[in-house]
Amino acid sequence: MLRTKLNDILVFMAIADAGSFVSGGQAMGLTRSAAGKAISRLEERLGVRLLNRTTRKLSLTDEGRAFYDHGLRVLAAVEDAESSVAGNTGTPRGLLRITVPDAFGRLVILPLLKDYLEAWPHVQMEVSLTDRVVDIVEEGFDLAIRIGVTHSDSRLISRVIASYTVLMCASPAYLERRGEPRSVKDLADHECLLFSSKAQRQAWRLRTEDGTVVRVTGHNRLRLDSGEAIRDAAVAGLGIALLPEFLLESQIASSGLHAILTDITSTVDIVLLYPSKKFIEPRARTFMDWIIRNMADRA
Repeated sequence: MLRTKLNDILVFMAIADAGSFVSGGQAMGLTRSAAGKAISRLEERLGVRLLNRTTRKLSLTDEGRAFYDHGLRVLAAVEDAESSVAGNTGTPRGLLRITVPDAFGRLVILPLLKDYLEAWPHVQMEVSLTDRVVDIVEEGFDLAIRIGVTHSDSRLISRVIASYTVLMCASPAYLERRGEPRSVKDLADHECLLFSSKAQRQAWRLRTEDGTVVRVTGHNRLRLDSGEAIRDAAVAGLGIALLPEFLLESQIASSGLHAILTDITSTVDIVLLYPSKKFIEPRARTFMDWIIRNMADRA
């Protein structure tokens, strides 16, 4: 009975990936009819509809999407079991799931992935681009890359892989209207565009000329959960932004933003997070080694 359940789940996953009963069934060595019967058994056992069926299109229901996500974890567990037998020197293969901040992922990570995928042709990747702080253990990710965010969770190991200079800037129009701050104290009278996620706002921490670290909030009527949104809000004249240089280079070069308080130094770490466990799958290990090497080359 257990084997039948697992087979039905595998058939469902194949059909969901292929987008059709015919192709999904063929991937599992089944006819269209046999694949359809497997899905019917699975839906009857679960008591929910997993697939919306029309003459032209096959799509997942809300329940089907949730079940598919759980199915990915089942497949990952099977791959982990195989890898644990093969050992750390095994060929990287299977699905690698990573979560990366949106702008950093698109501007820095994605342009680098071509070389990794060419080097390891048996690895598939699923990349979540989000500024949300994801629980990588609960949501089944192999690792996360974060900007300036570490984690106290004992289930996770963190490693700093790069650092970026952080720049404070505002649009020429904002500075003309509100005046340019000449010291950290002046920021108390300005609109500071803060990052905020799940009602937790991140205040600025700046190192002054004498080495003192000060916490700055200023006025913060507008809070955003995206680094790019903060940058765009600064360009629009809505306030002062404090962001990593990779987000600001083109805007400063084109005079859309003006760097201010440049004598105050600040950096932000790029942190790699991954679950703490004795065995790390070859696909995760090779990716970590590769991204660490690439980040070092960019430093």
